[in-house]
Amino acid sequence: MKLWVVLCLALLCIELQNGACQAVKQRKDIGENRNRPGGKRVRIRQPNLHDRKGKDQTLLTQVLDKGRFLRLGQSTTLTPGRNLELRCKGNSIGWSYPTYLDTFNDSRLSIKQSDKYSQLILTSPSAADTGPYSCWVIVCDGTECQKDQDRTYVSYIYFTDKDNLFVPSAIHFEIVYLRPDKPAVVPCRVTEPRAKVTLHREVPPEEMTANGTLVSYDPTRGFVLQHTTPDHQGVFYCKAVSKGTPQISTKYQLLYVQVLSGPPFVSLEASPQSVRGGDDLNITCSVLGEPEVDVSFTWSYPGQDHRPVHIQSSWRLVNRGMGYTTRVSKSIMTVVDMETIDFGNYACTAKNQHGGTIVATNIISS
Repeated sequence: MKLWVVLCLALLCIELQNGACQAVKQRKDIGENRNRPGGKRVRIRQPNLHDRKGKDQTLLTQVLDKGRFLRLGQSTTLTPGRNLELRCKGNSIGWSYPTYLDTFNDSRLSIKQSDKYSQLILTSPSAADTGPYSCWVIVCDGTECQKDQDRTYVSYIYFTDKDNLFVPSAIHFEIVYLRPDKPAVVPCRVTEPRAKVTLHREVPPEEMTANGTLVSYDPTRGFVLQHTTPDHQGVFYCKAVSKGTPQISTKYQLLYVQVLSGPPFVSLEASPQSVRGGDDLNITCSVLGEPEVDVSFTWSYPGQDHRPVHIQSSWRLVNRGMGYTTRVSKSIMTVVDMETIDFGNYACTAKNQHGGTIVATNIISS
């Protein structure tokens, strides 16, 4: 009898222990599954602080309604008319945007810098505002500041307008210069990146096929001609189609350039070649260069700061050889009624965006 009682007590203890263990395990499972829908066991991935830092450094965002933000990619398509607000994180930020907004000093554009971010606002954007928008961190060392190339962000924004498939231009007839040493771009950019665009010659009428190698199309730039020859000269236009009537772009005059890029090639000529006291002297400084590259002239001469001289500068485009186009820039110095102080070395300095060249001639009394 005693043995039976002891055995029953032992079985009762075992059951009570099992129940307690299951209760503990159930409470543990409930705690683990509290944040897991369906009670599924999943591995919790701890956030990588380095990854999170990299995402935070994607600085360029668009401010949407109700305080929402959109991180911009390489390209973005927006609707014209709705105000654009961009933000870039940082307490010292630089911006770039379509250049014509600066050219026309457009009051629709404003930029404000706060402690944590910089804000660019463009009110009532239109198809003409299509282009690259970029921001970057400005890094300073004392009084010297520079652009941080590693923290520069850009997005090409299309303001798509069905009535303006091409980005409008204030120039209705543009000149495109063709060079043997670099590709040429026919800049018929579009506001709709999915539009089908073709390039056409006006006379004789023909389409220039874009094969992706010699001729390719980039909606952010236009048609790119990799290797140009004098045969590519002429008047061209682009045609775009997107769900409607085809639209025609601005016309482009393609001119082949003979002179390669570089510092000015300068010549200096005196007239007359033989002068005496009392004569008038003309010295002409001439430069053959690229058609769209400006040239500036400066002079040094014996009677400088003591004798009056007249200086006149001009330039024009000329055709040379088989349809080559060159820009001739000139600066002419005139000295009236030569005196003893006027004889000596006359030097002309010509500069362009690639560098400068100095030439000189010695004027002596005959």
